[in-house]
Amino acid sequence: MPNTRTSPASAEAGRGYRLALQQLTDSALPTGAFAHSLGFETYIHRGLVHDEATFGTWLHAFVAQQLTYSDALAMRFLYDGAELAGLDAHLSAQLLPRQLREASTKMGGRLIEIGTEVFPSAELEAYRTLVSGGRAAGHQPLAFAVVAHSLEVPFEEALAAYLFATVTSLTQNAVRAIPLGQNAGQRVLRGAHDAVAAAVGQVRHLGWDDFGAVSPGLEISQMRHERQRARMFMS
Repeated sequence: MPNTRTSPASAEAGRGYRLALQQLTDSALPTGAFAHSLGFETYIHRGLVHDEATFGTWLHAFVAQQLTYSDALAMRFLYDGAELAGLDAHLSAQLLPRQLREASTKMGGRLIEIGTEVFPSAELEAYRTLVSGGRAAGHQPLAFAVVAHSLEVPFEEALAAYLFATVTSLTQNAVRAIPLGQNAGQRVLRGAHDAVAAAVGQVRHLGWDDFGAVSPGLEISQMRHERQRARMFMS
């Protein structure tokens, strides 16, 4: 029979990055995610999102569209070896709503700062240098991918963790904003498992021509948020 035992060294390495991944995706990580709806507040304002079912519908669409064709694909390109400054510029160009670009770079900037102190690496320092020198914007999915890659987190594990952390922060914000009950929020999260798994599976089959192929309805709602009269969130 083949030897399926894991060596102590490899087991320790796995535990190391998994604990780091838990820290990076913890809702208590101070990146400012609590201040962003990424567009769903506009749907609340229009009366289209108003309960567990309607928020779940929006969340599935957001994962299948924007998170898959934007954040997830950017992370895959980075893991595949794309040049970081160029990839950062491409991501800036395809994030059409101003508030969404600002949300991505604000949370990305915080993640770069935190990562530099807690999980320092040559890769992250290089990205930080690009950002501080004005040669990159410092987007959240790229910052997360740089840290995860430097910790040797396998791509699919890193991507699933990032996507579900985003889903979790949005759901927590919806619990406050709609509002939803805490149990309803947990049901929404359980229902999002399949959407996250589908995104992880799909992103391997996408290419550069797919980058930024997002539903216009999502982008328009994010643009409308800039002029919304009453707002809880920055985006």
